[in-house]
This record gives sequence, structure tokens and C-alpha cells, in this order.
Amino acid sequence: MELRHLRYFVAVGEEQHFGRAAERLHIAQPALSRQIQDLERELGFALFDRLPRGVRLNAAGKLFLTEARRILGDVAAAKLRAERIALGKAGTLRIGIATALSWHGLVVDTFRQFRRGQPDVQLELHHLISIHQIEAILTGRLDVGFLTGLMALHRDLARRQFAEDRMLLAVPKGHPLTKRKRVQLRDLRGMPFVGFPRWANPVFHDRLTRECARGGLTAPRVVQEAPDRDTLTGLVQCRIGLCWVGESVRWHCPRDVVLVPVGDMNLGLPFDLVWRKDDTSPLLQKFLAQVASG
Repeated sequence: MELRHLRYFVAVGEEQHFGRAAERLHIAQPALSRQIQDLERELGFALFDRLPRGVRLNAAGKLFLTEARRILGDVAAAKLRAERIALGKAGTLRIGIATALSWHGLVVDTFRQFRRGQPDVQLELHHLISIHQIEAILTGRLDVGFLTGLMALHRDLARRQFAEDRMLLAVPKGHPLTKRKRVQLRDLRGMPFVGFPRWANPVFHDRLTRECARGGLTAPRVVQEAPDRDTLTGLVQCRIGLCWVGESVRWHCPRDVVLVPVGDMNLGLPFDLVWRKDDTSPLLQKFLAQVASG
């Protein structure tokens, strides 16, 4: 049984006449009669009572007409839904966000503009540190991710840098550094630091270490590690140590934490969009274009 059999049957059932149904379907009447006979033969029972002038649905035919209309309606709706997904107008996009980027202007603007242009698309957001986002994108649990900090990428992934933050020093409110007109890296020698573990971002960790050493801050005294920015700034607030953060943190910095520029800190914190190279989803391509246009 094919969908055309159902369409032909519905037309005959609604017209109660082979001639009128054939005109409606734009096919020859003998061909339509054969198709209905084939359908009845396959079902094993008649759907119509044959009359001198036309046909009439029998009890089985009336029930089958209701079900045939429902099936054809379901197929039409499924086609429409699939078409919207194929055109990138519907579906679900799973997006990872590093905590440091939650308040970044381009990220929130992208969400706002994308939702305005694609109101039927569901954005599923996941807060994950960058290294965990990479794993999730590779395994297909995420479609795209907003990452921070010079991550080493698998060959199957693509990246696009969309911004870079200036690195600032987060210090507790009232710390002596907040009273200085100018702070240099060498001024931080011997002070306690909190920082992210090297496994969380080996490339950026090593670049940051070399940049500190270049300015005279060799082997900073790290007293506590944490993999995410919010925990690190919380530790600064508790006066456990100082911490390097991106400038975007100022939008949601703890009240008792002050961000201090360090004159000779020349390393920026890059922000990247990452996705699988082989992902040709129209929905993803529209999202990438939206970020690029921002």
C-alpha cells in the first residue's frame, strides 16, 4: 500500500463517484478504478458498495476514510516539520558556553538576534568549561560551543575567534594594590594566587606562565586551583589569593572584588566559537553566520 492509494481512496470516498474523483485527481477514470480495486484486494475486503450511479462507502470504508485522512494529514505535517528543519527554520541547537562568556555582549546579542529571526528554533544552553565543551562537541552532545583561551583542538573541529579580552588582576577590595597608580608584573612577586589547573587549558596556562615570567613574575605562588571563573573570583573575594581574569568579568564581578590593570600584562584572553567540520546542519550554518555578522 502506498500513499497514492490513500489519496485516491479519499478522493473517491469524498466524491462518492469515480468520474468526479478522477477529474479532481487529474487522472483517467479507468486507472483510478484499478487503483481502488488494487487497494481493496490488498486489504482483503471491499470499501465501497457499487451502485448503478456511482459508489457508496460501506461501514468499513467509512472507518478507513477517517483513518486515511488522519494518515495523510500526519504525513503532510511531518513533511512540513522536516522541511523547516532542512531549511534551518526549526529544530534544536545545543550550545555550550564557558562561564566567562555568559555576559559577553556578542554572545547575548547573537542569542537575541537568532531567536528573533528563527522563533521556532529551540536553543539548548549548557554551561561547561572549555575543555569539556570540546569533548561534548566531538561526541555529538553539543553542536557548537563558546570557548575561552587558546584551546588545542582536535583535527575534526573548526574554530573562529570572535573577540579577545584584556587580562586583568582580580584582587579583594581594600588590597594595597588597589591604591597604586600603576601595577607591574614584578610587583606581584610573593603574593598568593588562585588559578585554573593546567589540564583545564594547557596552551593558555603555559602562555600565561611565560607572560608572567617575562615581566619578572616567575613561578607565581598558587595556593588554590579551581577550573571555573566563578569559583576563582569567589576565592579572591574570600581573600585566598589574587587571580587573572578577562575584562568581561566586570559585568558580573563579586561586589568585594576589584579588577586592577597590570601595565605589562600583554596576553589577551581569546574567545572562540567551535564546531565540528563535518556538521552541515542548516541550523548550525545560520547560527555561525549570525555570530560572524555580529
